[in-house]
Amino acid sequence: MLYVPTVMLYFVGVSVYVLGPSHLHLADSKLFASTTSLILLALLTILNIVGLGVGKWINNLGAIGTFIAAAVLIGLGILVWSRFGTTITAADFKIPPNPRFVLNSFGVICFGLVGLELASVMGDEIQDPSRTLPGAVAWGGILSGALYVGATLTLLIAVGKNVNVLQGIVQAVTQMAGRVGVAWITIPFALMLSLSIAGIGSAWMGGSARIPFVAGLDSYMPSWLGRVHPRYATPYAALIVQAIVSALLVIMNFLGAGVQETFQKLLSLAVVLQLIPFLYMFGALIRFALRESTSRGHYSRPTLFLAGISGLLTTVLGISLVFFPAQQISSIWSYELWMFGGTLFFIGLAAFFFYVYGRNKAPEGRRSGVKEGSYQDTT
Repeated sequence: MLYVPTVMLYFVGVSVYVLGPSHLHLADSKLFASTTSLILLALLTILNIVGLGVGKWINNLGAIGTFIAAAVLIGLGILVWSRFGTTITAADFKIPPNPRFVLNSFGVICFGLVGLELASVMGDEIQDPSRTLPGAVAWGGILSGALYVGATLTLLIAVGKNVNVLQGIVQAVTQMAGRVGVAWITIPFALMLSLSIAGIGSAWMGGSARIPFVAGLDSYMPSWLGRVHPRYATPYAALIVQAIVSALLVIMNFLGAGVQETFQKLLSLAVVLQLIPFLYMFGALIRFALRESTSRGHYSRPTLFLAGISGLLTTVLGISLVFFPAQQISSIWSYELWMFGGTLFFIGLAAFFFYVYGRNKAPEGRRSGVKEGSYQDTT
């Protein structure tokens, strides 16, 4: 849920380039950033309530736009490198004497590779998931890794290590496009990337809202979260609650911090909360590999065990390192209070709903055996 407001701020940082060079200062305006974030949040909520028949095109646009943006960025980087060379040396890849500010990046990298788990919560809305998902997961991992490496190297070639956390990609394209004589490409590139970011936000919003929706159906959260729209058959109540919480998080963080620092704080906490469930998932995978007497499924027990061990260690490392503040953080004490306080608050909230609320409330849906609120949003 925390990643949604983070995407809203990312959209703000990129979209100002569409307005032209004279409006770039708006990216650092708290009023503009918060207002634009809230407007986009409301729009994406409405589109997701209308249903995946409409919302999926925004999601698809996000995937296609991301691929095109990365291709343009990497293509320009190759062109600039072939014409002018680069000042980047092997020394630039060494760990700095004070690595505190780069440790945070490992958790963000781990966070950048999650998202495939959304398929499990939206399986009812995927046609033939058993045939579609294995290939999609494999290709998604390969393409994501290749684009991350290529885009990172290109950013180093274009703008060096001092990359703006919100606008780095557009800054790189602007600088490289000017050097090769195609400066006009900046505005259409920023427009396409803005639509792509909106699509990513829509996908996360639609997928994340299904979790409180299912929890409402199973009585682990208020039952009204399991309501579906009478016309569009979508979990509108869960979507609205998610939008409200995201809006409050954006507003709350803008009270004392700048735009870039707010983005970094929301992103770091989102990394922790997003990776915590993977501890359980990879732990369960290890236990399954050790206790199952016979191999069942697509993979052997040694493969499952190695995948579980590597995934668990990577997740623990990613969660731990993100507590180190990034360069955009002005107050370390404020950052650590936000990280530890936010983590404990949301874990405590989840524990309350699962262990207290869910057990004290009579689960009518489970007791009657009726799958109340089930839906098929395949329009």
